[in-house]
Amino acid sequence: MSGQPFMKIQNSAIQELDSVVVRFAGDSGDGMQLTGSQFSVVTALEGSDLSTFPDFPAEIRAPVGTTFGVSAFQINFGSVEISTAGDEPDVLVIMNPAALKVNIGNLRKGGLIILDEGSFNIKNLKKAGYEINPLDDDSLSQYDVKRIDITKMTVEAVKEFGLGNKDALRCKNMWTLGLLLWMFGRKRQTIIESLEQKFASKPELAEANIAALNAGHAFGETAEMSYALHRYHVNRYKEEAGTYRTVNGNQSLSWGILAGSQLAGLKLVLGSYPITPASPLLHTLSGLKEFGVVTFQAEDEIAAICAAIGASFAGGLGMTTSSGPGIALKTEALGLAISTELPLIVVDIQRAGPSTGLPTKTEQSDLYQAVWGRNGDAPLVVLSVSNSTDGFDVGIEAVRIATKYMTPVMILSDGYIANASEPWRIPDINDYEPFPVKFHKDPEGFHPFLRNTETLARVWAKPGTEGLMHRIGGIEKDYNSGHISYDAVNHQKMTDVRKAKIDNIANDFPLQKVSLGTEGGKLAVVGWGSTSGAIHQAVKRARNDGMDVSHIHLRHIWPLPRNLEELLKSYDKVIVAEMNAGQLNTLLRSQYLLDTTLLSKVTGQPFKIQEITDAIIENLGGIK
Repeated sequence: MSGQPFMKIQNSAIQELDSVVVRFAGDSGDGMQLTGSQFSVVTALEGSDLSTFPDFPAEIRAPVGTTFGVSAFQINFGSVEISTAGDEPDVLVIMNPAALKVNIGNLRKGGLIILDEGSFNIKNLKKAGYEINPLDDDSLSQYDVKRIDITKMTVEAVKEFGLGNKDALRCKNMWTLGLLLWMFGRKRQTIIESLEQKFASKPELAEANIAALNAGHAFGETAEMSYALHRYHVNRYKEEAGTYRTVNGNQSLSWGILAGSQLAGLKLVLGSYPITPASPLLHTLSGLKEFGVVTFQAEDEIAAICAAIGASFAGGLGMTTSSGPGIALKTEALGLAISTELPLIVVDIQRAGPSTGLPTKTEQSDLYQAVWGRNGDAPLVVLSVSNSTDGFDVGIEAVRIATKYMTPVMILSDGYIANASEPWRIPDINDYEPFPVKFHKDPEGFHPFLRNTETLARVWAKPGTEGLMHRIGGIEKDYNSGHISYDAVNHQKMTDVRKAKIDNIANDFPLQKVSLGTEGGKLAVVGWGSTSGAIHQAVKRARNDGMDVSHIHLRHIWPLPRNLEELLKSYDKVIVAEMNAGQLNTLLRSQYLLDTTLLSKVTGQPFKIQEITDAIIENLGGIK
């Protein structure tokens, strides 16, 4: 934002803003995710750069009005580069007391609160744990509070449609959305069309929600002076020319893996079992059958990965998706894919905590599991997605590596990336170089573990090909014949070859580049995954203040880029920022004997820019 608090504006003129952070918060039944998503769509259509952060509970339906059931959606949008959902909201839209209690600590001082005064009754205050109504004391005195009886006005706006009280109150989110659209000069037509489509079978609900939307917008126009409401304008962000759409991380990753399968000339077969936050990949790919995608919702995680392995054995591209707990269940079968040396795409959308943990919160705590978490010496390739749009290219890269080297590839994303949306410039698939798979067809001297001398990849023969009958499995096989072998020397050789194959893939990776800054200097901040946006903005601000700091972000987690050691050792100090207890930090220290500083966060929330900025200043001794 421009730095001027909303409460300081004294006139009715439209204020120009570079960027603004808005957070919608209410009960899980208040439609905050829908409200935020709709606001994001119209904001994207207005040409703003944006980043979103859906933040919701794991419980299917926590008790209404309690802090356990608070759902929120945050959007940062502007005419400048946006790479995070924002550290602190400038505007907090509150639908009940519980939402205020959970979110007020995040609002910046002087920020604007728009709240439903009608929900601040004795019953709801008690459920939220308030002994005194915060509207009646001075606890909100440092904010610009707009008390509006949204409940009453919504019921009044939709009464002509004959809805019951419950259905009428469900329109509150649309009334609120209408007001916000007025405040920021966003158009309503796209949302109206969406509501008509959503409630096509129940036109009375569509009409009621549209009426509430229009009523909220009209309220802004008529109450501008009496409520000291103001309007704001955010210019378009100057993007590279092209066709854009908003996309979240699960969508871009699904499309990238599908594009990779097309470039390889293979049919994509997904074996999956539903788990938060990975289920949307199954939903997305199941709707793409026109591209030959086969999706199989298995009865459990083990069946899901085994079906995917079977698809690869049959000459397709097997893919399986899950989150940390599901990846743990898939581990034995993942070892089978490594032993049989079949291409397999494994997607891990990480979530917070061990066991069930915090299913809807974000974390990066599966790196150990991805790199080392299998019995025996069982190496595979691990790639990482950095933001909501990065998944497309990572998906293609994963398929290329898996098919070229006959190996499973694990892709690490996380809950923040999976659910967050950003504008994406749709690429031209013709700009991507195809890498068609060549199946082995020559029966002369064939056995299934004949290898390419350069890549060490074994041959891939489709079952049923004349003269190429073979078997593969989890028991160790002879290097020279592919038959079962218990020979000690052979097992040593096979272990060495499997390791060398993965290690050598580093030669196929691009050299690690500096994301922002210079090669060498006083300080580098190293990250992976969804820390990218926060690190980028913190380093950008620090460099603008004259500090000697650079940002290095890893896509290739294992094997590590071949120049990474030399690059990291060119800095006096290295900070590793990650949302776990120090897993990449341990990996880098073990491989390079590097003296690093860990910046760890495991709150289930993404890094704030300020947290990384503070670490930069501390490690530079406060000296620019």
